[in-house]
Amino acid sequence: MSVQDVIKKSVLESGVFDKFDVPGMLTALAIALLLGGVIYLVYRKFYVGVIFSRSFAITLVGMTILTCMVTLAISTNIVISLGMVGALSIVRFRTAVKDPMDLLYLFWAITTGITAGAGMYVLAVLAAVIMIVMIYLFYHRQQSGKIYIVVIHYTGDDAGDEIIRSFGKIRYFIKSKTMRKEKTEMAVEVFCRQNQMDFTEKIRKIENVDDVTLIQYNGEYHG
Repeated sequence: MSVQDVIKKSVLESGVFDKFDVPGMLTALAIALLLGGVIYLVYRKFYVGVIFSRSFAITLVGMTILTCMVTLAISTNIVISLGMVGALSIVRFRTAVKDPMDLLYLFWAITTGITAGAGMYVLAVLAAVIMIVMIYLFYHRQQSGKIYIVVIHYTGDDAGDEIIRSFGKIRYFIKSKTMRKEKTEMAVEVFCRQNQMDFTEKIRKIENVDDVTLIQYNGEYHG
């Protein structure tokens, strides 16, 4: 039997053109929609960036449903699967992903749509539970403290020593120190909780300290 005969047999005898498992398709799409909504809620809850993008969050739901639809289509016939692969191979997505976590959510949505379309509902649900637990644990660890940049202008070395002692047991790292004649500008990265902010008052009361500026930093913290 030639390859042409195999393709003809696949098209004519697959039954894809004379019967459809409509309840199964609706079930898969409904589960994809439900799990896509879960991904949307998790993304909105644990988003830690600067500006929340609602359009990207909605895209996650649509990505889950569309991927499920593609999986349902290519799982019925070899010819359709080859045609779908050829059609999707010419698509180029040029939207820049600014946060690596956004890439994680995108891949989660795509894989959820694939597993839902393949009928592996238990796997999709278990993976969603594991992902939520993982994201919650890392989010909880991040919320245990926040990073601030403290910019201090002062005069004299004695004031600088007093400033360092004012941080106490708080984790800090001197990012920069700029000296202009008698004046000194020091930028310190501080990792602390909300109830540990009293060090700013201690620094402000030090003699020869001109001003203290506290800036919250939304970047990554390693340590």
